[in-house]
Amino acid sequence: MPPRQDAPPASQTLSRGIRLLEELADARAPLTIDDLAARVELHRSVAYRLLRTLEDHGLVTRDAAGAVRLGTGLAALAAGVAADLQAEALPELTAAANDLGMTCFLVVLDHDECVTLASVEPRHAVTAVAQRPGARHPVTRGAPGRAILAQLPPRRWPDDVDARLAAEVADAAERGWAVSHDEVVPSLRAVAVPLAVQGREPAAIAAVHVAADADDAAIAARLTAAAAAIRQAL
Repeated sequence: MPPRQDAPPASQTLSRGIRLLEELADARAPLTIDDLAARVELHRSVAYRLLRTLEDHGLVTRDAAGAVRLGTGLAALAAGVAADLQAEALPELTAAANDLGMTCFLVVLDHDECVTLASVEPRHAVTAVAQRPGARHPVTRGAPGRAILAQLPPRRWPDDVDARLAAEVADAAERGWAVSHDEVVPSLRAVAVPLAVQGREPAAIAAVHVAADADDAAIAARLTAAAAAIRQAL
């Protein structure tokens, strides 16, 4: 995950530590200290000191060979983000993922970006698309972004929303779901529905898949049922 470019980091040390965590999350496998240092362009000794601090807080662990992986302390931190929304969404996402045989995920709006808050892969699928919690992309890309923009007045849209995207958002608002293909991740197709909860920023739940013959309307209907159950529970 590339570092955000909104403003210079207030703390270079903190920024470097976060970059190490992001690299480990993107790798989805243990990495050596040398690998991590190279990826974030740090001297090995600097990377080592940062990792030792992260290890002290349970955010990373090292095995006997020195390979570094994310630690369980991150799970506790992540669980505290919109805890009630995650708690109600996870059972519905799990049921929808298993019914559809597709990865289903919850997306929330963060400034002008979509951020995956929770993701569930289907239990018995031969192949499933991974959607990592914490992944983010511009709200102007992908089906979840359209489903979120459909809940916002145009004055709150990013400046780069063009006429084509505005028309697609209007279509999504009218039919109640959005679709995208080959936008966020090449070759993947996504279907998303709005998730409007009183007192919260707009959100969406979505399914991502590679099947070319999937029925988008049927996927949307299942996701809509899940969204309704989440709203009712909250």
